[in-house]
Amino acid sequence: MDLREHIDQSYRASVAGMDIPWMLGQWAEKQPEKICLIWRPFTGEQQSWTYRELFDAARRLAAGLKNRGVNTGDFVFIHMDNSPEFIISWYGCAMLGAVAVSTNTRCVARDLSYFEEVVEPVCALTQPKYAELIRASCSHLKFIAVTDTDSGEPREDVDESISSIDAIPFDELPGNKPIDLSRPDPARNLSVQFTSGTTSRPKAVLWTHGNGIWAGKTSAQHYRLREDDITLIYMPLFHTNAQGYSTLSTHWSGGTIVVQPKFSASRYWQMIMEHDVTWASMIPFAIKAIAGQPVPDHKMRLWSLGARVPEMEAMFGVPTLGLWGMTETLTQGTVADPDHLGPPGTIGRAAPGYEIELRTPDGSLCGPGEQGHLYIRGVRGVSLFKEYYRNPEANESSFDENGFFDTGDIVRSDEDGWLYFCDRDKDMLKVGVENVAASEIETVIMQTGLVGECAVVGQ
Repeated sequence: MDLREHIDQSYRASVAGMDIPWMLGQWAEKQPEKICLIWRPFTGEQQSWTYRELFDAARRLAAGLKNRGVNTGDFVFIHMDNSPEFIISWYGCAMLGAVAVSTNTRCVARDLSYFEEVVEPVCALTQPKYAELIRASCSHLKFIAVTDTDSGEPREDVDESISSIDAIPFDELPGNKPIDLSRPDPARNLSVQFTSGTTSRPKAVLWTHGNGIWAGKTSAQHYRLREDDITLIYMPLFHTNAQGYSTLSTHWSGGTIVVQPKFSASRYWQMIMEHDVTWASMIPFAIKAIAGQPVPDHKMRLWSLGARVPEMEAMFGVPTLGLWGMTETLTQGTVADPDHLGPPGTIGRAAPGYEIELRTPDGSLCGPGEQGHLYIRGVRGVSLFKEYYRNPEANESSFDENGFFDTGDIVRSDEDGWLYFCDRDKDMLKVGVENVAASEIETVIMQTGLVGECAVVGQ
């Protein structure tokens, strides 16, 4: 066994004996009455679940799926906006050993039909406003289960809607008795998320339970999360950010998630103050939306952001942690340290557990200040995704002979080793003999003050 194989084996050992049911079950045993999920709908009353309640709800849903013919290894569509049913469904699939396929709710019919073709799901769990679309797009499902609200928004016609597509109410799905769990298996398939597919058909990114454990454990370490940490989740749960960065990291560390249907500028500080939120994953759009509002005396110690922005820190009194990651890396592949945030604009440095290289087009390594393609190496099925499901061509082309994954991103390093995101490779424009990033042009346009938002594309 060579050194590379020894290192890979040690990373596999780091998740041995662990899977997602084990993770949630640990807290259900250690602190069964601790609140782990708070649901704050825009309509209706707040709801909450303890670790024991969420653990049991997921196991009962798993039992109900099994009773209806869903088996270990089967794929299950979860086509929902943020809701407690989403979280229970995702964990329920994990308890059964089924594979949760969380699909973007902005997908159109042709997308869903393509997703069905790729993963061949046996059933779909969805909400009233998407039920007819699911039925029309997916022709090989054993059944469709539909919730009674759209992320808390009541639907008077829900019974008729369920009947018209021959679906079943979601509330009738859980079994009376929680399912018995099998021995933890980190190699078992856990979930699928489809990439955006900007220049090709979307690819099905397959995670193992080991990937899920790595996402939760490593994100929690990057953020230094503890049992008393509370986060607000408004970003879509079907995406890696909300799943890995926020939910799994918090539930790995025994904390609490506060979930909203979507972002609300008018409710943001209200949620922060009412629930003593200590950190949140943020995006520039959300920060711009709350700019100008009075900033209360909050307990926020961290905003997880794409880059460090000192101006925002001064405005809101919250440190901004620069980072970079993607669905294929599960968590942050580069990240700053909460105590050493680095210079403005940085995305940090290579995170523990990953190796990175910045390469020029001819494959040589970049020097300081030179933009290059970001390649990252980890362990497949542990610190990197297992594979693009049923896509051997993409798997072959995405990794080089040394196991480095081509991220498709352009990054540079300064003299001190701090990293900075430049652009997506697909957004690099050929101007004469020079490569120019679309984001560079966008920045210049924005600096004029003549426009509020812009996007530059090549013609």
